[in-house]
Amino acid sequence: MKKITNLITKISVKSFLFCFLMILFILAPMQVSAEIAETEINSGMINASSEFLRDLDYETWQLVAYRSPLNEDRLILRVIGYPGSLRIDHPLDLKVESGRKEWLLADKTLQNDELAKDSRQAAAEFDLEQLIQDISQNRPLRLSLDGVFSELPVPPFLVKEWRSLT
Repeated sequence: MKKITNLITKISVKSFLFCFLMILFILAPMQVSAEIAETEINSGMINASSEFLRDLDYETWQLVAYRSPLNEDRLILRVIGYPGSLRIDHPLDLKVESGRKEWLLADKTLQNDELAKDSRQAAAEFDLEQLIQDISQNRPLRLSLDGVFSELPVPPFLVKEWRSLT
């Protein structure tokens, strides 16, 4: 009987330790590393920040921030919908919120011939320059595009990456 009790105790301790380590691993903050990489945009290679995020409806979006030679070298944010069945009517300003502050980013999509001629209409570009100049910290942002998505959270590490493009 004593052997069975010891065996149960050993199994319980091992199970407890395993569960504890799994919970610690899941709840521990993950280190996220942002990176600027060379990307092909508008038939040319440029440095850009690219990240896939999910909105509150679990739809996936790719956000690409880059300096655009087509827009006087201003910082542009390209929002791309996946899996590609989405259509965005232009012009449509992007609403950005951070705390009590709010910005409306101008739709620059039709100034890009490549996107204007794309029949899928699943991408849009916005002028990110003023927003990046206005913020002084890497705070989380909330993006919304009327009729497309109601809230797309942008984490601070991505805001930091965008700010490094200036």
